[in-house]
Amino acid sequence: MRSKISFFNGALFRKNLTRFWPLWGGASFLGCLFPLALLLQLVRRGGGYRMESPLSFTEFYYNVVAYALPIITLLYAILCAMLVWSYLYNSRSVGMMHTLPITRKGVFVTNFLSGMAMMLIPYAVTGALCILISLAYGGFEPVGLLVTILSVLGESFFYFTSATLVAFITGNLFALPALYFLFHFLAPLLDWLLSMFAGNFLFGLDSYYSGVVDFLYPTVYLMERVNVNRTYENIITQTSITGAYSETNRLTAVTLENAWLIGVYALVGIALLALAWLLYRRRRSECAGDVVAVGWMKPVFRFGLAALATLLGGQALYALFWSSFQNGSYYDTLPMTVCMLVAGTIGYYAASMLLAKSLRVFRGSWKGLVLVAVGCVALCCVLRFDLLGISRRVPEVSQVEKVTFYAADNNYTLYPGEDDALLEQLRTVHKAVVEDQDYVRDYEENRMDTVYSDDTGTMTSTYIRLTYYLTNGLKVERRYTLPLTKYRMAQGGTYDNLLNELVNGEAMKARRLHAGDSRYGVVSGNLWLDYRGKNFDLNSREAAAVLEAISRDAAAGAWGDYDWFDQNGSSAYAMNLELRFVCEDEWGTGNDWISINVRPGMDNAITCLKDLGLVTDQDLATWGEMEKMENYSEANEIYETDSSIGIIGGADGPTTIVVSG
Repeated sequence: MRSKISFFNGALFRKNLTRFWPLWGGASFLGCLFPLALLLQLVRRGGGYRMESPLSFTEFYYNVVAYALPIITLLYAILCAMLVWSYLYNSRSVGMMHTLPITRKGVFVTNFLSGMAMMLIPYAVTGALCILISLAYGGFEPVGLLVTILSVLGESFFYFTSATLVAFITGNLFALPALYFLFHFLAPLLDWLLSMFAGNFLFGLDSYYSGVVDFLYPTVYLMERVNVNRTYENIITQTSITGAYSETNRLTAVTLENAWLIGVYALVGIALLALAWLLYRRRRSECAGDVVAVGWMKPVFRFGLAALATLLGGQALYALFWSSFQNGSYYDTLPMTVCMLVAGTIGYYAASMLLAKSLRVFRGSWKGLVLVAVGCVALCCVLRFDLLGISRRVPEVSQVEKVTFYAADNNYTLYPGEDDALLEQLRTVHKAVVEDQDYVRDYEENRMDTVYSDDTGTMTSTYIRLTYYLTNGLKVERRYTLPLTKYRMAQGGTYDNLLNELVNGEAMKARRLHAGDSRYGVVSGNLWLDYRGKNFDLNSREAAAVLEAISRDAAAGAWGDYDWFDQNGSSAYAMNLELRFVCEDEWGTGNDWISINVRPGMDNAITCLKDLGLVTDQDLATWGEMEKMENYSEANEIYETDSSIGIIGGADGPTTIVVSG
């Protein structure tokens, strides 16, 4: 008679659930507290209370799925995996398990299902209570409930399979949670480290987190992109007694935006589960206790830990011992290389000791250490001399979908096909900046020296930012702090001259006001009057009227040019005017604020502000005049309050200041 091979063992399944009941039982108890708290709130409203709409419960479910479920499942999955696969980390227990009359495939399937059961029992108990409460109060809505159940199943499966995979990579129970969280957060950690490292070497490169590999960061990726969308209906009611009107908002629709991402991660979980089985079927029982249980992964662990130590520890050592000696904002190559070598050596030997479970790892290890040293030197040289041409990259117009440009205190958005001439002009400015990067870096390194001090108003600096949104879904962002001189601005071909011609060109001024761009609509504004110290919030009607008046001034040439050497706007009126726009395009909905310097000669804008009752003739003093008045007031205050000072002399003769002892 042929023996029957079973892929599932009921006795082992029941043993796991009964043995580890404190975990899923405690989690179920904590989960029950939330629906019970909701029940108490509903009871407090009265026994006859009914939900205004079943969508209220759906909204509650979706909020949990979008903002709480990823974090809870991330933490709970590793606890379940540590218990279910705990036998792998002790040589006696793993030997006993593998001598049972159960195939290794049966052990794998049974333990995995045991872990999934432990994952889902708390959610099932909590969900059952929520369903009962929703039925009792008329809040049951099957579509929202089904979406929630599928979301819980998908995320639980993904997180537990990822924990299972890590459980077969290591043979040490204490290394399991460390490697698990490293598995989930390695991509953003490397993104942050590499961005900060490269940004302090390469000219203009952003030294902050880029977000290019966010999809490898599932917890935060889901929390940022899976959102709850709500639709409300405005209901106006009138009371029969007083005839007064009241407005209320009624929830009419709730959807879980980008819920399909959970399904994608669930499919990834299937691949992780298959990989976990391949590792388990070849896993040696003798590897129990090893930090890394897979032979070919040991060099990856050793050099990977060395690389992390090099990037993180090298920058930490540099900040601690050398950053105060550097002049500019960019790393000094030689000191950084030394710091990286020290940190990389520590990381390399720390990994070797963990793998060998011994402190005697120095003999014969020089070959690996040489590779670490070569990697440190090569990385610093590649970035210092920009051998990959990253800082010199200026995307072609055909490669971009849109470009955002910040300069002169305002944002500009340019689109291919509509603004090709401006885009080419902007690319010319960008190329000129890149060609003069040695000059700019020299300025940054020496701007505190007297050679760069300027009291004549012939030199200043400005900040610009360019962001190219590429057709392949990526983006190129550059930030520059540029020195400007009147001498270079008068020279054609310099970035000073090209930047001034771009920003103060009539086409760019129109773009600044979003003139003729149907994607932008002005919705509000803000006006601060320095003379009276008063602030006004502009509604959409007032903001639109002000924008139209400024557009007429710009068309008449009365707006004037942006003065790079008077960035405080001393020749403009002492007021701050900002307009807020809402933009709707294929990238979604966004906001944009523009700052307007109202200057003498802008008659349309001034008349509009007066007609709206916002500005009086007294407010029409320039910042320069206000500064003189403030200095005059300060002098009077000193004269009035300090009786020890006397002034002798007249208006036509010399004045003597006498200070009494």
